[in-house]
Amino acid sequence: MAALPQLIKEEPSKSTYTKHDQLYKDLIKTFFKEFLEAFFPDVYEGIDFHAIKPLSEEVYTDVLQGETRRLDIVIETTLKGTDVVVIIHVEPQSYEQKHFHERMYHYFSMLYNKYQKPIVPIAVLTYKADWERNQYTMEFPFFHVLTFNYLTLHLKKKNWRDYILSENPVAAALMSEMGYQEKEKVQVKKEFLRMMVKMKLNPAKQRIVYGFFETYLKLTTEQEEQLMKEIEELPEAERILEIPISYEEKGKEIGKKEVAMEMLRKGLDINLIAEVTYLDKEEIKRLKEKI
Repeated sequence: MAALPQLIKEEPSKSTYTKHDQLYKDLIKTFFKEFLEAFFPDVYEGIDFHAIKPLSEEVYTDVLQGETRRLDIVIETTLKGTDVVVIIHVEPQSYEQKHFHERMYHYFSMLYNKYQKPIVPIAVLTYKADWERNQYTMEFPFFHVLTFNYLTLHLKKKNWRDYILSENPVAAALMSEMGYQEKEKVQVKKEFLRMMVKMKLNPAKQRIVYGFFETYLKLTTEQEEQLMKEIEELPEAERILEIPISYEEKGKEIGKKEVAMEMLRKGLDINLIAEVTYLDKEEIKRLKEKI
């Protein structure tokens, strides 16, 4: 007989997946209402946001992969106009997994076993795949046991242009994960920055949205230069350049490199330069090759 799944402490997972999960957790928990409004309007219209309560993080053993998994986005609320309590579980998935539909059912079962409340399961898929499955079935030639359905958001199949006129912070952040071509990256980021200006978020929320976007959409130096030229032509250019996050940090980094270059020209030791500028020694060596 197969062993029953056990509630155990989470072991350290691969850093990439951990960072991915944490970014989505921070974004969706902070902007839960906006997330549903942008991508699941029927759910948005059906629940009471005055009754929102995040539940404690759930750690389960994945019975299919033998790994532990933390369910970070588990929210309790009520149906609008009633006292019926429901739970919304959002599961971000960054890579294709053959038995993902079955795993969603396991999580549903475990959550239901603990809380005994109706559950709305949602999967946010961020990888490229022609995969439309949104249900798990259990049946035999002689008997159909069950069909389990869950909602899905395939970000790579979303057109980023559909969201640029909104003032929704989750839509703005998730544009970085939507379907765009390499040649469109500068335009995507430009529209994202215009959205940031319109939304007027407080600094803490602004950093969550900006940090998420910058993680998934990275521009080359040449693309950044092109972006800056295009921003200068915009009527809101001054306000965009006032966003005190990425460009602030880039400015500091550029300043450090200029100092390092000057020290290299004077023939100073790489170890000393690293100590003064806090730049990596390998980065300083690459700068030296340019002199």
